[in-house]
Amino acid sequence: MSQAYAVVAAFEGAVARHVGAEHAVALDNCTNALEMCLRYLKVGDRPDVKVRLPRHTFLSVPMAVMHAGARPEFVNHEWVGQYRLDPYMVWDSAAQLEPGSYQGGLMCLSFQFKKPIPIGKGGMVCTGSSQVADWLRRARYLGRRQSPFPYPLERVTELGWNRTMTPEQAARGLTLLELAPPTKVGSWKDYPDVSVCPVWTK
Repeated sequence: MSQAYAVVAAFEGAVARHVGAEHAVALDNCTNALEMCLRYLKVGDRPDVKVRLPRHTFLSVPMAVMHAGARPEFVNHEWVGQYRLDPYMVWDSAAQLEPGSYQGGLMCLSFQFKKPIPIGKGGMVCTGSSQVADWLRRARYLGRRQSPFPYPLERVTELGWNRTMTPEQAARGLTLLELAPPTKVGSWKDYPDVSVCPVWTK
């Protein structure tokens, strides 16, 4: 790993300890974190299973479901802080970052400017699985490992995305987490009913 990206690893470690997870993988935003978790779980391979979401959520969440190859199903669910993308153990925890809040599965966080740690942009996946964390680290970096090998010497064996968090974002997040622990928690009341959008039926 390059010296510049060491601060990203430091931020990941700090967030993992804060929520009580074994691993954390930083990404460019929470929407992509959700989509990549669903891709890892291969939800697109099960067309008969729909991903149940609360009607009141951020617009990008059902879009992430569709980009992952699945279909959203909207339900009446009043949530505070986080909710599950049922039936999968993927949690949209964008609206909270409470100490000890990790409860298993794949916990997706947001660092958008309205979120508990407002660095402007960024996301993270917290998990107890080293296998999931390893896949996410490669997938976010074009299938590569963050290593000292120059580009011509590395043989990439799987497709990935360009979805890394920048060191500048991580440094700001690390500072805010240490100096001003997050207290803001969002809920379903902060979001409109996105189920009314006609795009889900296309």
